[in-house]
Amino acid sequence: MANVKSSARRDGGDWIINGQKMWISNGIQADWMCMLANTSEENGPHRNKSLFIVPLNAPGVTRHKLEKMALNSSDTAQIFFDDVRVPGHHLIGEEGRGFIYQMEQFQEERLYVVARSLGILKDALDTTIEYTRDRSAFGRAIIDNQFVAFRIAEMQTEVEALRAMLHAATEKYVAGEDVTTLASMAKYKMGRLCEWVPGECLRFWGGQGIMQENRISRHYRDMKVGAIGGGSNEVMLQIIAKKLKLSS
Repeated sequence: MANVKSSARRDGGDWIINGQKMWISNGIQADWMCMLANTSEENGPHRNKSLFIVPLNAPGVTRHKLEKMALNSSDTAQIFFDDVRVPGHHLIGEEGRGFIYQMEQFQEERLYVVARSLGILKDALDTTIEYTRDRSAFGRAIIDNQFVAFRIAEMQTEVEALRAMLHAATEKYVAGEDVTTLASMAKYKMGRLCEWVPGECLRFWGGQGIMQENRISRHYRDMKVGAIGGGSNEVMLQIIAKKLKLSS
């Protein structure tokens, strides 16, 4: 975020915004967005940014829909800003504190994406259990194979461990504690499970697993972003290592 290039300059009582934003979820259908932009060339990259509410029907806003392999229920946009004028009161909080506000909200965002993923992981496992009970091969249900049953048990255990971590982090956050480390750990764990669980489940569906009409193929595609969006697995490890003073 320190490398944001979009800018906003004062013009009377308004702000004039220029630049572009990439990977904006629901950017095509949204009425407005919360935008981080540089508002000065001083104070360094952590204190020269501010947050704004920007109406997306304002003159000078151009939106381009990006085509994706997954998450097709939510559009993703690239948005261009060419001298977009917004009123002065659309500034969120204090000028120059946008980077700080954005970093603070990452705790909430990461807890949210972990909570959201738990329901999808559960659905992937529930539908796979149901399918492997009904599907037979070599005279018995797929789930009656020890490897299948053990792997599903292993995945269920990992999902419940993630749930416990989320509950612990949320309890501390509600109590007003800084949960950057724990939230990052939960987000990292989620990212790993979002790649592992749907892939293992899909294997047990056999050829049916790659059919579009089965939910497991959608989970396999959609959940890949769990290791990317909201901070990649590698970024989470970087944050954890820094918080634990394992690296500078």
